[in-house]
Amino acid sequence: MRIMGLDFGSKTVGVAISDELLYTAQGKEIIRRKDENKLRQTLARIEELIVEYGVEEIVLGLPKNMNNTEGQRVELTMEFKEKLERRTGLPVHMWDERLTTVAADKAMIEAGLRREERKEHVDKIAAVFILQGYLDMRSMKEK
Repeated sequence: MRIMGLDFGSKTVGVAISDELLYTAQGKEIIRRKDENKLRQTLARIEELIVEYGVEEIVLGLPKNMNNTEGQRVELTMEFKEKLERRTGLPVHMWDERLTTVAADKAMIEAGLRREERKEHVDKIAAVFILQGYLDMRSMKEK
């Protein structure tokens, strides 16, 4: 079994997949779309990845504001969650994604990536942070 982590944005979706033992998250790709409201191809690509990797659960980043309020991005993300559940039939867990993009950017700076390179990978790395946080929490609950 594997779990998929998603960082849902207005024009991109970062994708991470766990290993089979559910210990680590690996960034896989960034799904890009031209129009924020066009999700059919995005959902189709997610379905392809689910089949390819044997994914049985999805973790979706919840973009709350820093003061813990929910804005328009949360509303759009919850609509995306419903579409994912209907289309895939898999459970979709929400995970607080505050500061994941900041952490992803910091990790890439420490790795020596230039700004242009960081922009290219930030959503995928943020998906890794979302999924890894969920995997770590799950592991702690089992202990």
